[in-house]
Amino acid sequence: MDGSATPATAPVLILLGPPGAGKGTQARMLEESHGLIQLSTGDLLRAAVAAGTDAGKQAKAVMEAGDLVSDEIVIAILRDRLAEPDCASGVILDGFPRTTVQAEALDTLLADTGQRINAAVSLEVEDAAMVARISGRFTCGSCGEGYHDSFKPTAKAGVCDNCSCTDMKRRADDNATTVAQRLEAYHAKTAPLIDYYQNKGTLSRVPAMGAIDEIAAQLNSVVSQATT
Repeated sequence: MDGSATPATAPVLILLGPPGAGKGTQARMLEESHGLIQLSTGDLLRAAVAAGTDAGKQAKAVMEAGDLVSDEIVIAILRDRLAEPDCASGVILDGFPRTTVQAEALDTLLADTGQRINAAVSLEVEDAAMVARISGRFTCGSCGEGYHDSFKPTAKAGVCDNCSCTDMKRRADDNATTVAQRLEAYHAKTAPLIDYYQNKGTLSRVPAMGAIDEIAAQLNSVVSQATT
């Protein structure tokens, strides 16, 4: 592949941050404000498997065997996706890379396609606050409205404000112990990427404990500077 479908000027952004930092929410807002395409590793894998691409077939075989998809397969799937026309306006990588080894492989891929990382944004949060934020989440089993024990409780206990349903759902891994373990894993494996991109001069830090719109405004400023 010669990368011609994705111009060298197409920006590539990376969002870094632990579980619950708001990466997905902010990526969707950047899609709307800057015309970028959000690329999530999980979505890419599912799409490649469904499309039956060569890399997708490899991923399917690995997943059906109960194994983790290798970095090489993920990079191959990402390479195919970046070559599609809608990525010509630029992309936001959400959930990849997760390790410095993956970051180095990504650098190689982008060099092959004439691109580079324009900005790696670290959403800065506090661990204790993340445990409280995530472990208190629940949703309405009928309409999907989201709530939180402390920050957004239902007006009447156990009853959805939106549709009056009483079937509330909590994710099995949204508990304090599991969240703490996920944060520990993040710091051990993914946080070193902050140093990696800091050393490359592409890192920006954005405080992410405030209101969503405030965080979005800071991100917009970073992205605007990085893509001009």
